[in-house]
Amino acid sequence: MKNMIRAAAVGLVAALALSACGGGDDGDDGNPLAGGGKKGTITVGGANFPESGLIGELYAQALEAKGLKVERKLNIGAREIYYDQVVKGGISVMPEYNGALLSTSVDKSSTATTTEEVNAALKAKLPASVEILDSAKAEDKDSVTVNPQTAAKYKLKSITDLKPVAKQLVIAGPSEFKTRQQGLVGLKAKYGLEFKKFQPFDAGAQATLVKLLTEDKIQAADLFTTDPTIPQKKLVVLEDPEHVFTAQNVTPLVNKSAVNAEARAALNAVSAKLTTQDLLDMMKRVAIDKEDQEKVAKDWLKKAGLA
Repeated sequence: MKNMIRAAAVGLVAALALSACGGGDDGDDGNPLAGGGKKGTITVGGANFPESGLIGELYAQALEAKGLKVERKLNIGAREIYYDQVVKGGISVMPEYNGALLSTSVDKSSTATTTEEVNAALKAKLPASVEILDSAKAEDKDSVTVNPQTAAKYKLKSITDLKPVAKQLVIAGPSEFKTRQQGLVGLKAKYGLEFKKFQPFDAGAQATLVKLLTEDKIQAADLFTTDPTIPQKKLVVLEDPEHVFTAQNVTPLVNKSAVNAEARAALNAVSAKLTTQDLLDMMKRVAIDKEDQEKVAKDWLKKAGLA
């Protein structure tokens, strides 16, 4: 759900072997994976998009509120980078989106769509060293989102409506969207869509992507459904009747040996109270109002009675 760019993977490949062994200093060299896995410390990760960092901060502060020692390794990169690190123990806790985790890293052929189906598949097929904890009601999906002028011009309400016009449209998104089942691969398989062009955008270029979308220089984009710019810019999220984008509940992925019962309880307590509306409200504060994610996370935890 969900917080990702393959370009980020290239720059971090060299760090994987080091971090898998728990080597390095405290990450002062700028490598977010360096220094992970310290004994007695729970290492909380985050992918390289704002919502993942925010949820990572929620987890970190919730654990600290229980007196547990936490190290943050946020802004790591795409799932292609961090997943193996959780499996190997270099990262203890990772904010995940259950459907994307299943379809990109665990079982690319899975047909699970609902929260229950997705979680059952994950529990059956995850490596023995890791597990998922409770899923939150909060959900953040990838989407095909179009600008209002494109929606009006072609009378678009559903992804199905794109079939006759997709070859006239440029779609943009993170690099992985081109090759993932929950991306162009699935859109072609389930809807028969072939776009005029795919424009990849690297991490940190979200504002540029949205600007080009509103200016009609691109007509469609993969945006997270909790992106606060969607209502702000009156963008249109197209319905997905074929369920290319499956359940994407916020779900902690943990290395079993790195989190004890107290840590599990603290993380599950976050999931028990986190809603999609909470994500929307917090992401507005982070992305639009430019508030620090640490403060936004602290405020939510206090309101939820978890800090």
